[in-house]
Amino acid sequence: MQYLAPEKTADAVKLLAKSKGQVHLLAGGSDLLVRMKGGYIEPDVIIDIKRIKPMQDIKKTATGFNIGAAVSCAQMGDHKALRRAWPGVVEAANLIGSDQIQGRCTVAGNLCNASPAADSVPALIAAKAVAIVKGPKGTRRVPVENFATAPGKTCLKKGEIVESIQLPKRAAKMADAYLRFIPRTEMDIAVVSAAVNLTLGPRGVITAARVALGAVAPTAILIPEANKILKGDKLTEESLESLAEVCSAACKPINDKRGTIDFRTHVAGVLATRAARLAYTRAGGKL
Repeated sequence: MQYLAPEKTADAVKLLAKSKGQVHLLAGGSDLLVRMKGGYIEPDVIIDIKRIKPMQDIKKTATGFNIGAAVSCAQMGDHKALRRAWPGVVEAANLIGSDQIQGRCTVAGNLCNASPAADSVPALIAAKAVAIVKGPKGTRRVPVENFATAPGKTCLKKGEIVESIQLPKRAAKMADAYLRFIPRTEMDIAVVSAAVNLTLGPRGVITAARVALGAVAPTAILIPEANKILKGDKLTEESLESLAEVCSAACKPINDKRGTIDFRTHVAGVLATRAARLAYTRAGGKL
């Protein structure tokens, strides 16, 4: 096995494009090392991106936040401005694993792992986050909801790498929230998850809404109908009931030992309404 540690994104792209066999990127390694030790993969080449400076920082800009691909979830939790602007995104990131894992795992890695149950992904989708992808043909911006194409599969092409995740600037009366159901109190993966991002106008009227679900389909999914249901009124019991219905209707889950189709379908609606209430109050609305 060959281990490579470039210090520039361009060099990482070149190495990724020309390397042969099984080539894997190492950021936090919380997924990669487990799969290696379990014998599921045997990389021929590992490209470590932690030495690439632009990937190590969280930067607040005029248009929002830029979170480098090698930034740990613990760093996100320690960043006060990011926590204030996007509490739901940070909450989701800080649910990944234990304290020890938090010091290593990254939301970019969570995204690239392409698990339907990834905690950070629904929250990123609700926040309208974009993955900044660098490759041999230049840079492209991929909305997070379009990044995973199937369980374990992404839209990345040969030689492409996620350099950062960009979050937009939060509006004055905008807030997000993320909730999940797990059978244990911590250190588990979501059986169902929901993320909601609401923008409010005068008198608490919702002017925009984004709702995303995890672990209920082959990939995390955006629920476009949620915006139509919630926009134009305050958060009411009637709108919450309609939200639960469209979220449950959008589910295409599987039966497994962690949850049945019926259970996941029902809980998706329940969590979406609870997250909507939380996001609404955080944005300054009164229930």
